[in-house]
Amino acid sequence: MSKRVLTVRNMALAAMFTALLAISGQIRIPLELVPITLQTLVVMLTGSLLGARIGAISMIVFILLVAFGAPILSGGAGGLGALLGPTGGYVLSWPLAVWVIGWLTERAPRLRVWNLTLIHLLGGVLLVYAAGVAWLAHVIGLGWKAAVLQGVLPFIAGDVAKAVVASFVTLGVIRAYPAIRPRK
Repeated sequence: MSKRVLTVRNMALAAMFTALLAISGQIRIPLELVPITLQTLVVMLTGSLLGARIGAISMIVFILLVAFGAPILSGGAGGLGALLGPTGGYVLSWPLAVWVIGWLTERAPRLRVWNLTLIHLLGGVLLVYAAGVAWLAHVIGLGWKAAVLQGVLPFIAGDVAKAVVASFVTLGVIRAYPAIRPRK
């Protein structure tokens, strides 16, 4: 198994997906605690297109930018206060979610819409929900039931749709630019 190095191409792709994640957070529907954004779509795409290592680096760069005050979270929030606030668990889970999606994608013998959708849902969405709900319950002091009602239920249909869209987009990008397909 060969190591993927941080080439200029890989760094440029990681930077591009970091920027896409920042932009996708500005398109939002505010809810009581957790807004609806397109960020989970970009998280799924990052893992399935960049792979585990480069994708996770992209998410870590995003989190570092937020931590240092860049106003790139949903609604233009930034800084440690925003990162450690009620929605911080979702954001902090993104590197791991991308890594899992990338790892599974790299090992898939053949990519199809159905298996990519499963990878996005199991490797990404469920992991993000688990971290987000646990964080939300802890930071705000909500019970588990209330945290799930506010931090998961409003998002299920949209995240399933995003997983399907991410699968079609991933396959389209790989067909148009085969060199981007992550390899193990």
